[in-house]
Amino acid sequence: MAEEENTVSVGFPLFKPSATKSPKLSKNPNPAATAAPSAPDLQIEKSTNPNPDSAATFADLGLVDWVLRTCDELGMKKPTAVQSHCIPEILAGRDVLGIAQTGSGKTAAFALPILQRLSENPFGVFALVVTPTRELAYQLAEQFRALGASLHLRCSVVVGGMDSLTQTQSLTARPHVVIATPGRIKVMLGQKDIRPVFSNTKFLVLDEADRLLDVGFEEELRAVFECLPKSRQTLLFSATMTSELRALNRPSANKAYKYEAYEGFRTVDTLKQQYVYKPKSVKDVYLVHILSKLEDMGVRSAIIFVAKCRTCHLLSLLLEELDQRFSALYSFKSQSLRLAALHRFKSGQVPVLLATDVANRGLDIPTVDLVINYDIPRDPTDYVHRVGRTARAGRGGLAISFITQKEVNLVKKIEEVVGKQMEEFECKENDALADITKVFKARRVAKMKMLDDGFEEKEQERKKQKLKMLEEKGLLKKRSKKRKREKSDKTY
Repeated sequence: MAEEENTVSVGFPLFKPSATKSPKLSKNPNPAATAAPSAPDLQIEKSTNPNPDSAATFADLGLVDWVLRTCDELGMKKPTAVQSHCIPEILAGRDVLGIAQTGSGKTAAFALPILQRLSENPFGVFALVVTPTRELAYQLAEQFRALGASLHLRCSVVVGGMDSLTQTQSLTARPHVVIATPGRIKVMLGQKDIRPVFSNTKFLVLDEADRLLDVGFEEELRAVFECLPKSRQTLLFSATMTSELRALNRPSANKAYKYEAYEGFRTVDTLKQQYVYKPKSVKDVYLVHILSKLEDMGVRSAIIFVAKCRTCHLLSLLLEELDQRFSALYSFKSQSLRLAALHRFKSGQVPVLLATDVANRGLDIPTVDLVINYDIPRDPTDYVHRVGRTARAGRGGLAISFITQKEVNLVKKIEEVVGKQMEEFECKENDALADITKVFKARRVAKMKMLDDGFEEKEQERKKQKLKMLEEKGLLKKRSKKRKREKSDKTY
């Protein structure tokens, strides 16, 4: 089958044309843009040493006294590898691309130098941080406020699902740091009163850059780049290296630096990865059994990942019927309900979070000891990010993946990419199936409730809206090609 066509415009500031794939040009291309010589590649520094001795303390990185006191108060005693390598480069005024494992302290790697520079000139919107999910935006805001408490940091969150008038007012007040999702910030930048707010912005951060540089966000990021001054520093951080990140050109006018802790995808050594191989018809039975054993397993809290909102809704109704304590997080819920569900889980009110992949990026909850992949992700990148919700910052953790016969090839692909084989999770069949009748009854009740609550109609309406958005962006044809290729690669 023919290779998927690359539709990224050569004019997009983050990309340069690939040597093997020709970019799709517009009907009236800019001759100057196509003829311009490519900028030199990023300077690359690679390290596979998880415990570098290059910086014994944060003081060795060039951070000032008040930042050092903040680190000490927050229990940050020694910089991690990504912090040791990237903080001095950011302070030196360079653009930085940082690739490091989940839970390695990437947020502090860009937040600390930004806040130090802000303290020297606290004026206007000093930094814009763009991140792919709403929940991650709010978490980043919490972390910035904690690290910048002594500065009386003013931080605004601009995401979809919340009142846009309130967000407009918060931006016109010129906060120090704005944290936004791509769609909503693009809408805001379309307002004449908002564009000047970012005229002196010194930093642009793309957090979870591999996801943001997906072609689906090109239009939104283009609007951001057109609005910000060219003299800014651009910082990109991710846990996974993708072809889009490898194709990066120098993001702005500054000399760029690239730190890549490892090649490919990697999960941390403190993470145990296991599987449960059972028919699809009894997955929920085994899930309920494992949830009943959390205390015996020494698990404080767990996240269950599913592939679709439909599955998430059905499982939430099933677990409610069985009187399980949990929160559910998926895109069909309003933003206020999503934040409330996440707060209940993070505060320890419930021990289980049931979620789609809206929760697989960046969320840092120290008590998460277990991640369950109820559905196997099709992309190994998503697997790495999912299991990265546990075993963070040197702690241990367990990931259990439910595998059916049709998903064996997906698991083999994941194992090949991460370089580790999963072990079988010990589970006595008789014990697991003891409550099969109760679970099957709860499943029937859940399905009836699902019919009564109008979920089918909501799902169809959401599909129409999504298809309309993809068509408007010109991505519908490309998406269809990608799905066809994935289907042809899949064998049963």
